[in-house]
Amino acid sequence: MSSNNRIIGRVLSVDNFRVFIKIEEDLRGTYKSGVLDVYEIARINSYLIIPVGADRVVALITRVTMKEEVEFGMNSTSISLPTSARYISATMLGTISKNGNCEKFIQGVYNFPTLDNPVWYVTEKDLQHIFDDKIDKDKIEFDKDFYLPVGTSPAFSDYQVKISPDQFFVKHAAILGNTGSGKSCTLTSILRNLFKYDYNGSSLKNAHIVIFDTNGEYKDAFLPIKDNFDNLSTEIQEDLKLINANYYGGEDKVQVPYWLMNWSDFKALLNPSDATQAPLLNSAIGLAKNNEESLVASILPSHLKADIENILTCSTEELKKKTWNPGAGGWGWKADNEIISIGEAIRQFDVELADLVSNLGGQTNFNNAALQTPIREAIQVRLNILLTENIDIQITSSQNIDLPIYFSYQELCTKFLDAAIKNEGSGNARLNEFISTLRLRMNSFLNDKRMAIPLMLKNTEEINRNVLPQFLAFLLGDYNNIFSKETEEHFIKKYNDTSTIYDKTRTHQVNIIDVSQLPFEVLETVTALLGRIILEFVSYFVPADRGKYPIVIVLEEAQNYIAEHKYSVAKTVFERIAREGRKYGISLIVSSQRPSELSKTVLSQCNSFIIHRLQNPEDQKYIRGLVSSANADILDQLPVIPQQHAIITGDCVRAPIQVRIDDVYPTPNSHNPRYIENWLGDEIIPYQQTVNRWLGENENQGESENNIVP
Repeated sequence: MSSNNRIIGRVLSVDNFRVFIKIEEDLRGTYKSGVLDVYEIARINSYLIIPVGADRVVALITRVTMKEEVEFGMNSTSISLPTSARYISATMLGTISKNGNCEKFIQGVYNFPTLDNPVWYVTEKDLQHIFDDKIDKDKIEFDKDFYLPVGTSPAFSDYQVKISPDQFFVKHAAILGNTGSGKSCTLTSILRNLFKYDYNGSSLKNAHIVIFDTNGEYKDAFLPIKDNFDNLSTEIQEDLKLINANYYGGEDKVQVPYWLMNWSDFKALLNPSDATQAPLLNSAIGLAKNNEESLVASILPSHLKADIENILTCSTEELKKKTWNPGAGGWGWKADNEIISIGEAIRQFDVELADLVSNLGGQTNFNNAALQTPIREAIQVRLNILLTENIDIQITSSQNIDLPIYFSYQELCTKFLDAAIKNEGSGNARLNEFISTLRLRMNSFLNDKRMAIPLMLKNTEEINRNVLPQFLAFLLGDYNNIFSKETEEHFIKKYNDTSTIYDKTRTHQVNIIDVSQLPFEVLETVTALLGRIILEFVSYFVPADRGKYPIVIVLEEAQNYIAEHKYSVAKTVFERIAREGRKYGISLIVSSQRPSELSKTVLSQCNSFIIHRLQNPEDQKYIRGLVSSANADILDQLPVIPQQHAIITGDCVRAPIQVRIDDVYPTPNSHNPRYIENWLGDEIIPYQQTVNRWLGENENQGESENNIVP
């Protein structure tokens, strides 16, 4: 085909990534006949080819205009009729470059067109390069190629839009759009396509995807009830069996062990005041996790240390003058009594040091006591040893606070909190007054089912350290690959008993944690805890294993966890995953209807975006600031994109593109309510049963009390 036969216009201007083109005047319609077909030349979201040397620049049409032009001749008496000129504004996306006999479409432009450069219509061969239509499955490089279909092009419905799964997952991704625009169906469709793809004759069998399901939508999509499952086609049934999803939570309520919480989690949940309550709570948790009431008591209080150092450093004459020294605890009337009292007081800390101090003072009036230098030196040496040991104890205690070690929450509220107060050594009555509001909060959580059940605060079962690896394996879908009934901890059995799965003998590649029934007060705490222990777990892999076991965490309704203008422990955790997760092989997919309210730290780390309809001007502006300015023109379509359509941009696609997401069945439970159809019916709202579920009671309790309409 002659290149001249492909010309549809000329370049009038080039502005970085944009080109402005004038369509040839002899083309009156929007099509041009070629040798093999009739080609469309001026349609939004269609492509144009701009030949530059041996390369061909690919441009996406974003605007088509028509202007009337009038030519004025030299003769003032002549009349010139206006003519219509048509113009195209297009965004240059990439280049079809030639390397020997091989041509390949790459993102970006390095060889720009010049003024009056010819512009061609796009052919089927060009489209095959743009859409990776002829990719050889036997030669796919999984970490580089764009091979996974996720939908079709609205402008070229015969061509699939493909992404690179590795690029989509490895650098975090965001699925954004108004409510009802299709976000949950998009995620489901991508995951289903991911698992049913033929990877050179193999299928995925060891994926680890965890979905925090805020609205309880995904069970229907991956684990439909038996009657619905039996009605599915054989192909869909096999796809779902391959995924082998695990579902936990919902009406059975997600439960997470409170003893896996670290200090930040407890502080966020219990909200102690920084001045008095936080240090005492910190000490109490340290005592509880070490299961020692005397841990803090073994640390020398500062006022005793000061008194002893005073005795060791002052002269004999100064000691003789001491007649009254109230100190923090009111130690003694005279110097000798002061020494003896200190010796008795610190006996609980160290017998040897107490004896040395007593020997220094003797049992008689101080004026008759000998101040012996060897005893002074012995006290100083022993005191230094004791303080060094106690510093080590303090450090160990502080470290243990963040370790996932079992302790009794009920004992924390009573025994260990009291021990922490007692170990302060003075002013107990005043401390009790200061701590009263914290104690009240802690006890209220214990007595509130909405808090106690999800966090398992009333658990009385002694838990050993074997629980943690089993709990992690359950979260990530590997439990039954690693543990058996013979090795199963009784505590973990409740998770297996309440979860819904297809096959216990294989990895559950999608794990749905349904947090829709959790009270808002603990939602952040639970998700932050689960996210943090997964991150900390993978961070302890040996360096050679980093990235060997990739994990994806999906945050549905992410504004609940990573709101920009609100501090939360969940936000801290997921921002850390966004910053550090890639090197450990853990990534995020955030889904939200309000991108402008999300953490800038998290979204700035996302390198792939699937954007559905967005009508809020603030959200539109925010998205434009996140992605490349070269995508500005295509993003102007956001307010008018229909449901199930989206714009994909970022590292996961070769070039920004609008896509119609593939249909998926069964779908998530995110359908629009049918108002008129239901209002025409006779069904009565199940008040009593619903409230019983709300209160955590038997669903049938009080059924006779339901309102009955004659």
